[in-house]
This record gives sequence, C-alpha cells and structure tokens, in this order.
Amino acid sequence: MWFFARDPVRDFPFELIPEPPEGGLPGPWALHRGRKKATGSPVSIFVYDVKPGAEEQTQVAKAAFKRFKTLRHPNILAYIDGLETEKCLHVVTEAVTPLGIYLKARVEAGGLKELEISWGLHQIVKALSFLVNDCSLIHNNVCMAAVFVDRAGEWKLGGLDYMYSAQGNGGGPPRKGIPELEQYDPPELADSSGRVVREKWSADMWRLGCLIWEVFNGPLPRAAALRNPGKIPKTLVPHYCELVGANPKVRPNPARFLQNCRAPGGFMSNRFVETNLFLEEIQIKEPAEKQKFFQELSKSLDAFPEDFCRHKVLPQLLTAFEFGNAGAVVLTPLFKVGKFLSAEEYQQKIIPVVVKMFSSTDRAMRIRLLQQMEQFIQYLDEPTVNTQIFPHVVHGFLDTNPAIREQTVKSMLLLAPKLNEANLNVELMKHFARLQAKDEQGPIRCNTTVCLGKIGSYLSASTRHRVLTSAFSRATRDPFAPSRVAGVLGFAATHNLYSMNDCAQKILPVLCGLTVDPEKSVRDQAFKAIRSFLSKLESVSEDPTQLEEVEKDVHAASSPGMGGAAASWAGWAVTGVSSLTSKLIRSHPTTAPTETNIPQRPTPEGVPAPAPTPVPATPTTSGHWETQEEDKDTAEDSSTADRWDDEDWGSLEEAESVLAQQDDWSTGGQVSRASQVSNSDHKSSKSPESDWSSWEAEGSWEQGWQEPSSQEPPPDGTRLASEYNWGGPESSDKGDPFATLSARPSTQPRPDSWGEDNWEGLETDSRQVKAELARKKREERRREMEAKRAERKVAKGPMKLGARKLD
Repeated sequence: MWFFARDPVRDFPFELIPEPPEGGLPGPWALHRGRKKATGSPVSIFVYDVKPGAEEQTQVAKAAFKRFKTLRHPNILAYIDGLETEKCLHVVTEAVTPLGIYLKARVEAGGLKELEISWGLHQIVKALSFLVNDCSLIHNNVCMAAVFVDRAGEWKLGGLDYMYSAQGNGGGPPRKGIPELEQYDPPELADSSGRVVREKWSADMWRLGCLIWEVFNGPLPRAAALRNPGKIPKTLVPHYCELVGANPKVRPNPARFLQNCRAPGGFMSNRFVETNLFLEEIQIKEPAEKQKFFQELSKSLDAFPEDFCRHKVLPQLLTAFEFGNAGAVVLTPLFKVGKFLSAEEYQQKIIPVVVKMFSSTDRAMRIRLLQQMEQFIQYLDEPTVNTQIFPHVVHGFLDTNPAIREQTVKSMLLLAPKLNEANLNVELMKHFARLQAKDEQGPIRCNTTVCLGKIGSYLSASTRHRVLTSAFSRATRDPFAPSRVAGVLGFAATHNLYSMNDCAQKILPVLCGLTVDPEKSVRDQAFKAIRSFLSKLESVSEDPTQLEEVEKDVHAASSPGMGGAAASWAGWAVTGVSSLTSKLIRSHPTTAPTETNIPQRPTPEGVPAPAPTPVPATPTTSGHWETQEEDKDTAEDSSTADRWDDEDWGSLEEAESVLAQQDDWSTGGQVSRASQVSNSDHKSSKSPESDWSSWEAEGSWEQGWQEPSSQEPPPDGTRLASEYNWGGPESSDKGDPFATLSARPSTQPRPDSWGEDNWEGLETDSRQVKAELARKKREERRREMEAKRAERKVAKGPMKLGARKLD
C-alpha cells in the first residue's frame, strides 16, 4: 500500500490570487491578495519564503507570526489564519491595502480629506497606546510601510516584525538591517553612551512624527526635512513639533497626544472622529443616545467618505434596526447610504429590511417609508410589491390620522406601475372610492382625485370606462373648491381615454354646470376644458376619418405612456393642494362631501329664491369650512394653478412628531369617525385624534369644530373671491356676476365602491328625489295606520281583567 504525504499548502483553506504581490513593503514579507476557497471572500495573505543563510530574518518573521496570533485590537491588523512550513510562512488577515498605495490612489481620485487623515492617525495612535500602556511593548517599526487600510478606510497598524518588550524581557530591540526602515530611528539611538534619559514610548512617538510628515508631504528624504512642517495643518503643527523634538523626555505618551489633539479646536476634534468613536461604543449606549445619534447622522453623511458609509455606517444601521430597536430614525441615514450601493448590493442589504419595515405597526416608521418611497421603489420587483408591501400599505387608507391617509394616497403614484390586475383595478379603486366619497378632509379628497387622474393610464380599459367619468363627476360636486378643480383637471388629463359619445353626453354636461361655479378658479378651468373637448368633437365632425385615431386609447390596454400629452396641456393645476393640504387640515377640519351644501346656481329674476334645504345633523358631522378662510386660501393658491407637476402635493410632515404617540396601526383604522367627532370638543388625549399639538401654529384644532351658522356676517376687511387678482391675462374693474350666488342644495353621492359597477351617474339627483318622495309616503301611511288603531282602541273602552267578551 502506498502512502502519500499531504501538501499543507494545498490543504490550506485560503489561496493566493495569481497576480504579482503588492508593493510598498521593505521588510521580509510579501503581500498578496487572496480569497477563502469555500466562500470566495477576499483576504490579504502575507508570505515569507524561507531562504538558506537568512536565519536571522527567518527568526524575525516567526516572531512576527507569533505576535499576529496573540495580539487582538480593533486598530491592529486582524489575524484570521496562518500556515507555517519549512519552506514558507503564510499569515492571513482581513483584506487591506498598504497606506502608501492607498494615499497615491486617493490623490489621483481627487485627494484625501483631512477628516479621513484625522481618524486614521487617531487609530494608529490608539494602537500605539494599547501596545505601550497596556502590553508594555515597543512597536519599533512605525512607518508608512507598517500601516494598512481596509475597505472601510480604517487604518490598521501592522509590521510587527521588530517588536520587543519594554520591560527588557528577551533582550533589546532586534537589528533591522534594512536602510529604508532605519531612517525612521530617533537620533538618540545613535548615542551608545546610555546617558540620554528617555521614556519607553519616546522612539515610537518620534517615528509617529515621521509618519505624520509623510502622510501630508510624501516620502521622507532625510531626517533633517522634519524641521519643516510643510503641508501639515496648523492645528496639528504644535503637537507634531512635540513628537520630533530633540529631547526624547518631552515627547508625549500616546494617550496624552490623543487627548491634546481631541481638545476643542484640535485636529482630531471633528464630527467624523466623534461619529466613529460613537459607533465603536454603540452597543453600550443608552437608547436615547442612539436615537439622537441616528437623527443627527444623516446631516453629516454627505461629508463622510463613501467607503466609510458603505462598510462601517451601513452595517451599524442594519444592526441597530434588527437588534437595537432603533425604529424609524434609521430610515433617513439608511436610504442616504443606500445611494452608494450598486443595484445588487441594494437588493441584498436594503430591500429585506424595507420589506420588514412595512409590516411594522409603528406609525412614525410607516409614514417615513411612504415619504421616502421614491428612493427605493426602483429596486422593488412586482411580486414583492404585490405580496409583501401593498397589503400592508393599504391599511393606511383606513387610518384615523390624516397624515397617514394622505401619504398613502401619494405613494400610489409610485406603486401603481408595479401593481397587478386585482390590486390596481379592484382593491385600490375601492379605497379611492371610499376616500373620495367619505373622507372628512377636503385636501385628502382632492389628492385622491389628483392621484386617480395620474394613474388613470395604468388602469384596464374596462376599469377606466367604469371609474374615471363617475369619479371626476363626483369630484366636481365636492364642497371643497380645489377638489372641484381637480375633477376638471382629471377630465382634461385623461381626455384621450374617453369616447366621443362620452365626451358629448357625459363629460360636457358636467363641465358646463361648473361654468357658473362661485369660485373663479373652477370656472376658468371648466371653460378651458370645455374648449378642448369641443375642439376634439368639432375636428371629428369635420373629418369623421379621425375618429379611429382620436379613440385609439379608449379600448387599449393600460400603458404608462397614455395621457402624457393631456397632462402636459392640462398642467395638473391644483397647486392649491400643495399649500392647502397641511395648512387647511391643521387650521379647520373639513366636512365630508355628503354633509356640506355646495353653492347653488342663481334663480331667474322675478322668481323668489327657494329657502335652502337644511341638512339634518348627523352623528358624523365634523364641522364646516368658514367661507372667508376658504376664499382666502383659494385666492392665495390659484395664482399657481397651472403647476401641479412643478410642486409637491400638500404634506403633513408637521404631524410626524406626534405619530409615535398615536395608537398602533392595526387598531387605528378601526376607530369610527363618529366617535372621533363626538370627542372632538374635549382637549384630553384619550383618543388618537386629540393630540394635534404640532398643527396648532396657524389655528387651534378645536376652534375648527363649530356649528354651521349662515347668519354670521363676514368680519371686517373680508374680500370676496371675485375681488382677488387670480393671475388671469387681464384684470377687470367690473363686479363678479357669480359673487352673490346662493347655495344650491347638497347632492349626497352614495358611497358606493368603485369596484362594483354601481358608480352614480348624472341622473343621481332624480333618483334621490324619488327615493325621498317614497320615504315620505311610507311615513304618512304609517302615521295614518297608527291614528286608526288609536281610534279603535278609544271606541271599545277599557276591559276588566277576566271579563268575557260578548258578541
């Protein structure tokens, strides 16, 4: 039987990458790039080849091998594995680059920032302090060749070949025999008399001064060049001069040198060093300290090196979320760091965390995710959106907090292109129908209409035919003026999705009714839309062959390109929503569209105006919009009425500070609107809707809850809507003929679901009148029957107990 000797190099779990070794190491070691055979993870491998007649160098290399295995410190090169044979020594460490090569590459890429150098020197000095003060070891080889940089930009101290004990155990310092290394020796070593008084750290601190000079000025030509600081920063020069002083006794201890440089105004007193020091001790920090740190971190990330953000900050953010219960504060810096990642890295590191965050019940985290969705939506695939994100996002439509509902509506613009048929055309339409019909906040109803117009091109042909006309018609009857404008602009932006019959028979009658709207901004947009639809009808009438071309998108499948031209000329013009959303909600709560009267068309002259039909008070009445305030806000915003795409929608970011105090997401949507309103007069914090402290800058929340009063005169100085300059092409001194219009009866649209094919059409008013007449007839019939029963009972008289009824 044959036995073969095993090759230890072949069985070693790490292998060298076949390429020339990296330069910059004047010592006996050669640095190679390598990788782990099992995983392919990168490492660095220091190789020493044993040569005959070099026993002294071999002993130095073996001593360094031993030091690498026994010394563990965050700022010393991390040992992973090693191999010792008769022919070679292999030391495997974390993947690093020699400092000289790293600095040269950074200079070619635009230069190294002082922030990075300050933290790098901080790490080297801290490693020297550990060796001298804690281990009583003298490094004896501090120079550019002994410093390495990892992928995060962290500086690591290596070059442990010539280390010796400060206590004299094992003899004096080993002889180097390499001129490139001996030039860093301090001048007192040349004095063999032994009369020079020095500290154990004096020689290493001299070499540290040489390292500082080389970092800022390049390779050191001779020791005399140390007298000229050159490009060393002024804040570091005084401390540098202490290091290279001729008297070794006055050279500071590494710990005191760090303390001096960290003093206020010192070279190492900056945000970058403070951030790194906090990250090193983050595991033992208090939760409040972590929260404050992550809140301030995003402001500083722009000034930090990219490699540092990717390889040091990002892992700490992910760990803080997974195990530190950091919550929503990690989102902003997390997405900021995510910009430095490739698409593959983003999918591996960020997306799993984002998906997990969406399932959280923390409201603050949810609203932050919705606000910053634009930063990560491109990395989400459709199956993930439909199965893991959308089912959690839709809970926001039912939340009691208006800020959550508003941000949820806005997020649909980004999610709609990735939603499947069921989620987009059925589930989402149900929620939009409920918000547009029932939501008590006017700006949210308006934003729902805006969003529907912008995602209309993604809907299927059957859904577009069933939903769009009815939805925008309902919006034109909303008591909130910007909602009516949104309805008109919705028609305009989706004009290519309607047949000519629908344009003539359904859309134009609705738009014509708005030409006498009390708000001039509504009338202007209505006339503009009418002219556009009429021009289309006229062109088809003149040339019927154009019909097929004009209606090509009506029955086409959903396409994100549809409606682009319409959106450009329509302008998406309700910028009123931009500033109104947050301002109006925190100033005055709006009523639901089914509870507020819409101003009515004027009655003909000579005919007495009918008394306005009173709206019965219901438990869900939530107050009313004061006419003066609405006119004022509309006047302020209508001047920018043609720039929806240029400005963001309204936002409720002011409410973020109170989101953490709200009840959980899972229970917030179950609170009824009736209970919300019935408790609104109390200023306690019992209900989730009662804490609006951050929204009181422009008006108290409770002051908006007041009973409608049509008899209250407007305050002095109040101007009618017609008196404002609405940004039209020319101004007129004539009075507005629509300024004195009376209120028309409220039409109460049924809150039907959009997904049930029962959108109310234009004949809703007549059906409601018939239903009301039938109800009154039933009530009269019931009263007649009760009266007849009472008459029969009185005629018979009382009967005694046990009396026998006679025929």
